Amino acid sequence: MARRRFFVDAIRGGSAELRGDDARHLTRVLRVEPGQRFEISDRRAAWLAEVAEARGEHVLFRVLEPVETAEMPVQLALYAALIKFDRFEWLVEKATELGVERIQPLETARSEKGLLEASRKRLERWQRIAREAGQQSRRLRAPEIGAAAPWPAALAAAANRRYFLEEGAAPPLLKTLPAVRTPQAEVALLTGPEGGWTEGERQAAAAAGWQPVSLGPQVLRAETAALAAIALVMNAWLP
Repeated sequence: MARRRFFVDAIRGGSAELRGDDARHLTRVLRVEPGQRFEISDRRAAWLAEVAEARGEHVLFRVLEPVETAEMPVQLALYAALIKFDRFEWLVEKATELGVERIQPLETARSEKGLLEASRKRLERWQRIAREAGQQSRRLRAPEIGAAAPWPAALAAAANRRYFLEEGAAPPLLKTLPAVRTPQAEVALLTGPEGGWTEGERQAAAAAGWQPVSLGPQVLRAETAALAAIALVMNAWLP
């Protein structure tokens, strides 16, 4: 069975510290003892480490050896319209598991009123969800979660390929992906709210160079569409 992985802030002198919720989980729930082994990641590399000390909200690891962990085949950013928070949290968790590097929540014309303002109190929770999902899925690091912003913030996103998920007529996403897929290419996905895009938003996205794409004739929930698109892009870039 794969060892549990935890993110640490830094590794210094062959040691790393873990504090806060993760440390409490180890000491109070798992009741770890010195000598037990886990994996740790400082967001650049993963390591096999053993517990040197464990008490309360503090766990000290002694690094033993590196653990091979593949980088994601593509650098994928998700620009997602805000939806009801229980479903947005699920989206954050699953997008993290699938390998997204950045999640930028957006307020669009048809986002439910009040979500942008309320989201300011949710950012820390979303970051915690991403951290836990990143550790569970044995990533090197959790994705960056940006503070929610008005949707035009996405239009100037820097990426080699930028795809605008469209519920109307548009070419299938899979057929628009490049034939030659270079490692670590930057791809951005822009996904809308349950109410869909306005015509003005469609025109603005097209003018900014976003490629409209579809996932087929079915009507998908916003979070379903986002995850389906992420999975398609990730698998297309696998060697």
